[in-house]
Amino acid sequence: MAQPASQARTPGPTTLLSIGQVLARLTGDFPDLTPSKLRFLEERKLISPARTESGYRKFSPSDLDRLRFVLTMQREHYLPLKVIKGYLDDLDAGRQPELPGGAVAAPSMLSSERRLSRDELIREAGATPQLLNDAVSSSLVVGADHYGDDVVAVLRSLVELQRSGIEPRHLRTFRASAERELGLIENALMPVTRRNDASSRAKAVELAREIAGQLEIVRSSLIRSALTRLDR
Repeated sequence: MAQPASQARTPGPTTLLSIGQVLARLTGDFPDLTPSKLRFLEERKLISPARTESGYRKFSPSDLDRLRFVLTMQREHYLPLKVIKGYLDDLDAGRQPELPGGAVAAPSMLSSERRLSRDELIREAGATPQLLNDAVSSSLVVGADHYGDDVVAVLRSLVELQRSGIEPRHLRTFRASAERELGLIENALMPVTRRNDASSRAKAVELAREIAGQLEIVRSSLIRSALTRLDR
């Protein structure tokens, strides 16, 4: 278990990073991260960067790790910020809390997400180059120079589905369904997004993830309910 972030905030001056440097290190894995999102997370007290005499924010390595963890928990597990903050507050206090919602932290929960090349991704997932090509052409995976662990999980699932005769082309409707859900989310967020200020945009991102998490719960419940027909 990682040490509480509050116990690691005494870096030397050469280790501190500006907002621009933080974005340069994280936006490859988290493309929607912006200066306004960083400020929003600070307002919610998920991070507490140091300040120079001129008021500029400076981030330590532990701040960077903490940011990566928060963003990963949002993206991979759709956890609300208040839930993530409660977990980190407990960790900072020296407790050993369990992540809610079934989320599982890595042995070092703040470790960096991997960035895999195409060949590394295929090898890690036990897939073939053609399966990855089919996943990209079916809009199940976005083609890129590097891939994270979320894509590894998707490709591994596609390998297993292929063994049951389900090919990526059979799942093209998943993309259409995701676009429809995005439309629902965008409509729900209109009262927030039309304000068009930095704080509102950051709030919209957080609300979007929460809504997506609730939609996922409903979808999973419907599938489980439908599966009961197989027992008849």
